[in-house]
Amino acid sequence: MNIINFDHLSANPILPEVQEAMIDVIRNNYGNPSSQHSLGDAAATALEAARDSVSALINCPVSKEIVFTSGGTESVNHAIKGVAFAKADKGKHIITSNIEHNAVIRSLKRLKLFDYNVTSVSVDKYGMVDPAEIEAAIKDDTILISIMHSNNEIGTIQPIKEIGEIAKARKVLFHSDAVDSVGVVPVDVQELGVDLLSFASNPFYGPAGVGGLYIKRGTAIWPMFDGGVQENNKRAGTENMIGIVGMGKAAEFAKRDMEKRIAHSKMLKEKFLRELPDYLDEYIINGHPEKSLPNHISISLKYIEGESVVLMLDEEGIAVSTRSACAAGALRASHVLLSIGHEFADAQGTMVITFGMENTEEDVERFLAVLKETVVSLREISPLYKK
Repeated sequence: MNIINFDHLSANPILPEVQEAMIDVIRNNYGNPSSQHSLGDAAATALEAARDSVSALINCPVSKEIVFTSGGTESVNHAIKGVAFAKADKGKHIITSNIEHNAVIRSLKRLKLFDYNVTSVSVDKYGMVDPAEIEAAIKDDTILISIMHSNNEIGTIQPIKEIGEIAKARKVLFHSDAVDSVGVVPVDVQELGVDLLSFASNPFYGPAGVGGLYIKRGTAIWPMFDGGVQENNKRAGTENMIGIVGMGKAAEFAKRDMEKRIAHSKMLKEKFLRELPDYLDEYIINGHPEKSLPNHISISLKYIEGESVVLMLDEEGIAVSTRSACAAGALRASHVLLSIGHEFADAQGTMVITFGMENTEEDVERFLAVLKETVVSLREISPLYKK
């Protein structure tokens, strides 16, 4: 059975050109970029070429401001904990929002064990942060603001530029988790005014297990690992050359094809939302209706449980998710959906759809038909549903 993947938030196929670049590293460019000989020189050249490509994707003016990591989670941890420990003598107050990814939430939870204080601001019904609330939360000892660029569960894109202006005016460092945005929508670190930006390779058809952290020159930050002087002395350890070269190649294609990818995703998203009322009733579309990721739909289906929908759709060869893969399997309702005002039952009945380049209009039509059968079947046995 051919699988129709509508869960590009969790995993994307690696582009053929990216695979070829990675295989070439395995076969022909296996040197260590820190080695002082020709094999090392060739690897170092490939490493910096990848760094240049990634820098161009987010309009980073100095490629050395990019630190390669093992993925989005490490990048987030490095940004938050690295700044916290570097600035501990200046203060221990950090500002975030109620709908951040677990990488942010748990990093801050760990810092609380070291007497750091965290203010988490609320969001509106669309999951949007109010920059005025961020500004009001700033104290004399505030050292960092961390607000995600786009939400992985509902797709809402935050007013990062406005928050960046506030942070700069108040001389507070600003980090944004942009894992689900970079390579999907335009992200310009200069325009946004961030000091740190976390991202990963797999959302833009690169390999999983590799990511990056933009660190604006002059930003005080401790390295996460102790060891060598790799990554401009910011991240010790031999670089993952296979993953990094793959990420660099994927970044080239993401920059080149972004407008085409956005247009394709928007077309599929609009088709799904336009035709959905012909198939289903009693549902809630989550996230901001305009300021959201073009490939992302979050829908709460009343009276049924989201995990059951996922499993039944999978039996029909259709892959969707209930939330980010990092939180999948959690028994409690999504903190994001509860934060935007959903009842527990509605939050539990949520499905996340993310479109990709290989999806077609025919895929959407099949999906809608199968989804209708699935929802009708589950509602028939639901104690909450009244015909």
